[in-house]
Amino acid sequence: MLKKFINIMFLSCCEATLLMEKRCAEDISPKENFRLSLHIRMCKWCRIYQEKLEILDGILKRKLFQDGKTNINQYDIQLLKDKIIKNLNI
Repeated sequence: MLKKFINIMFLSCCEATLLMEKRCAEDISPKENFRLSLHIRMCKWCRIYQEKLEILDGILKRKLFQDGKTNINQYDIQLLKDKIIKNLNI
């Protein structure tokens, strides 16, 4: 019973980093937010990862949305998508 509770309440580091990335892109559920907060409080490495992620996210947002306009056009986005697909060998 305790083991089941622990598996439900506590995230692995892999799940935690995935939720951190998801939280940067969109809202996460209150349950996910609670579990992530709990994990970050206990895990030194994920806490460090979260701090670095917030810094990078802030830099990217400032760079992309300078003067209220995006500096990236659709052509650049498509080039990035093509490179990612090529590197993933899809």
